[in-house]
Amino acid sequence: MLMTSSISSSSLRTSPSSLLPCLNQTTFSYSNSTISSHFISTPTTRKRLAPLSKLRISSSENNRTAVDVASPLPTTSNVDGDDGGGAVVVRRFYAGINGRDLASVEELIADDCVYEDLIFPRPFLGRKATLDFFKKFSDSISSDLQFVIDDISAEDSSAVGVTWHLEWKGKPFPFSKGCSFYKLEVVNGKRQITYGRDIVEPAFKPGETALAAIGAVTWLLQQFPQLADRL
Repeated sequence: MLMTSSISSSSLRTSPSSLLPCLNQTTFSYSNSTISSHFISTPTTRKRLAPLSKLRISSSENNRTAVDVASPLPTTSNVDGDDGGGAVVVRRFYAGINGRDLASVEELIADDCVYEDLIFPRPFLGRKATLDFFKKFSDSISSDLQFVIDDISAEDSSAVGVTWHLEWKGKPFPFSKGCSFYKLEVVNGKRQITYGRDIVEPAFKPGETALAAIGAVTWLLQQFPQLADRL
């Protein structure tokens, strides 16, 4: 994942020893939003990163360092054969949705996946139902509306949290902030999403009225405990 707060319009060339000691090449170049492909070596893994196809900074007023989901992703799996970890799988998932490439999304979804979008009354059960949901989503909105990842957890490959927002041609879209949580498992050698939950910013924000409503409901439950059976 590459995060930066500004991009110079001029090309930058420097020795990797001062910036990226782990690069196995002699130069690192940045020009016209493209970074040359390179290898990263660590004691336990060796990955090849694909060139950046596009790199932009989110125009969100609240987060000027949001990372576009088109950030470079490993094109080979790590030594454990799990496709680079949960965060990489989730980034590929968002990149596929943004690109309307459901074929690439399909291989990231487990057969028995349970996917919850909390604006819908029931979860989507199984890969087919989940893909049908995202197909309807893709068909109903313009491709100019894109997910932008604000932050993503990468410490645990079996559980990944993401905060994101939508942008219309690079500008923040109203009421589009959200967060998602994913559980992942390695199935037949591939790490796949087995559970997902989306929580989206509401267009109507009741504020303290919501607290009053919750207080009223809990008071009723305390006065009439039998009502809890109807929850």
